[in-house]
Amino acid sequence: MQTTEVGQNSEIKQVIGSLCMMNNRFMNFMLDDNKKAAQVFLRVILVDDKIKVRNVRIQSFIQNIYGHSSQLDILAQDSKGRYFNVEVQRSDEGAPARRARFYSSILDTHFLQPGKLYEELPDTYVIFITENDVLHDNLPLYNIRRRIDENAKCFEDGSHIIYVNSQRRDNTALGKLMQDLYCTEPKNLHYHEFAERMEFLKYSKEGEEKMTDVIEEYAARKAEALAKEAVKKAAKKAEEKEQANRIELAQGLLADGMSIEFTVRHSKLTEAEVRELASKLSA
Repeated sequence: MQTTEVGQNSEIKQVIGSLCMMNNRFMNFMLDDNKKAAQVFLRVILVDDKIKVRNVRIQSFIQNIYGHSSQLDILAQDSKGRYFNVEVQRSDEGAPARRARFYSSILDTHFLQPGKLYEELPDTYVIFITENDVLHDNLPLYNIRRRIDENAKCFEDGSHIIYVNSQRRDNTALGKLMQDLYCTEPKNLHYHEFAERMEFLKYSKEGEEKMTDVIEEYAARKAEALAKEAVKKAAKKAEEKEQANRIELAQGLLADGMSIEFTVRHSKLTEAEVRELASKLSA
């Protein structure tokens, strides 16, 4: 029993040790109420060192009583009242253009209070950090804004959608930030604002306890994988037994002098398999 617990603890530590910020749950823990870390993200991505994050929340649920509601990975507000929604997407299917549009619209409907003027609608930024280059132009970053077709001028409505291609991990400030997203060791991080938090989460008892749901999610996935493997093994064993029964039947039919065609039809073996059995019986 003690050996089992030691093994489990070792496995848990390995799981925690392998986590990086491209893991959605781990990113949430890294930025939860961590204004300095959120500030690094926004300053680097928006190339604005003056951004001052006022608050940051994770897994913010925005209720839409008339339609689809949303749960935002990371929601931050800066000192100017602007709102920033950061989403980490490892799957290309998780970052379609219309999802970005919807998230932008739901921020608008949530943050313009009744009785307020439209001019008081805050600027919003929806930022998708994607594992792959989902827009396929090999750019490190895509700033998406509305424009007027006839004169190519920006239509300044205060909404911004940004896609960040995490595959571009060069030595620029943005590239180093992308490197940090895949880093699993605090000592190897470029931005010290992340290192202290990662050190706490990975190498302290309190941090491990804080990440209970990550460990539970891993355990659930492992249990599911083991269950699938067990079903697979059971199916394979059943097929092997069925095949043995078919062979035994075919051998009996052949021994009784039945034809190859008759044996194939009744044993459900292939003609090649039956002929091979027949050759062995006549040898």
